[in-house]
Parts: sequence; C-alpha cells; structure tokens
Amino acid sequence: MAGASTINTDQSLLSRSDQLFFRLESFLTLVGGITILMLVLLAVCNILGRWLFNLPVMGYIDWVEQFMAIFAFAGIAYCQREGGHIRMDIFLAQLKVPRIWIAEFASVLFMLFITLVIIYGSFLHFLRAFQNGDSSMDVGLPIWPAKLMIPFALSLLAIRLMLQLWAYGRAIRYSLEAPVAVPLIEDAATQAAREAESVQSSVANSQDTAQEKNDA
Repeated sequence: MAGASTINTDQSLLSRSDQLFFRLESFLTLVGGITILMLVLLAVCNILGRWLFNLPVMGYIDWVEQFMAIFAFAGIAYCQREGGHIRMDIFLAQLKVPRIWIAEFASVLFMLFITLVIIYGSFLHFLRAFQNGDSSMDVGLPIWPAKLMIPFALSLLAIRLMLQLWAYGRAIRYSLEAPVAVPLIEDAATQAAREAESVQSSVANSQDTAQEKNDA
C-alpha cells in the first residue's frame, strides 16, 4: 500500500479522538510542506546570489541540514494514519475477520515497540547536543532543535500507533468488518476506481473554473 486509504468514522470516543489528533497531524504535515517550499526559495536565492553577485547565502548547507529534520519527520504520523507507508498487502488481503485484525494488531504493536526504542535513543542524542552546545560547522547554528524534532515527531507516531491498537483491539473484540480510525485494505480495483474518481473530479473542477473565467 502506498497511498491514502479509506478511513471510516463514527461518533465513538475512538473516532472522535482519531479525528482530533488528525488535525494536529495535518497541521504538522502542512508545516513540513511549507518548509520544503522555503528551502526551494532559499536554494534559488543561493544560486542567483552566487551567479549574479558572487554572494551565496551564508551558511546555506547548515540551514538545509537543520530544516531537513522538519520535512522528513513532521508528516510521519499523518502518513501512518492515511496508510501511506509502503507495505505488502498480498498476504493480509487473503485473511478474513478477525484474523486480519489480529495480524494488523501484531504488526502495529511491533511498530510501536521499535518506535519507542528509537524515541529513547534520539532523545538521548538531543539531550547530549543540548547540554554540550553542539553547533553547525559553518555559521554555528545550534543543532539541538533539529535533533529534538525527531523524538517529538516519533512521539506523535507512537500516539497514532496506540490509537490504531485501540481500533484493532476493538475490531477483534466485536469482529467488525470495517473498523474506524484505521486505514482499510482495498483491492487493486477499488483503489483504481477511487483514484479515477478523484482525477475526474479534479478535471471537472478545472473545467468549471475555466468556464467561469470565459464567462467573466
């Protein structure tokens, strides 16, 4: 699976918690996208400054290194919620309820364990950089803010995984066909149909916008 999946919602506490936390995940993903745009503009300024005035942006590499942590990790929990991380569904697609949810529960539990281990290690790296006052080589930017971003983003991922464990546990208990707050596995035909519908909707909106401009 490598794209956004269908996620059911209802009025349960689980679903409301999922949707509330999704707002934070969406905001951080937006921050990551804005960071990429800013880095692109910084690269343009660096290239034009070097070419036209022989004045590149001072500490360009240092700034890029610091901001890479933001766009690399800010959207990791969002991607997990949307089912965007690459994985193999060939085996899972053959399972039936509740075995499929048991398999999902086990995999998410393993992911949570690995994530907690990485959070611990990355926080120690941040703490060491903060206490030692580590800085970048060129313009002396403090390194600890970028290192803090990693355990922070992974902590949000851990919370998302806990919500999914809650959802899969609920699905196992009640033998639910389509639980809330988790990405549902879709076959290739369903994914293709949904993507085609999305493209058709985008084309229709573009045509409507063009027609409105012509009328104006």
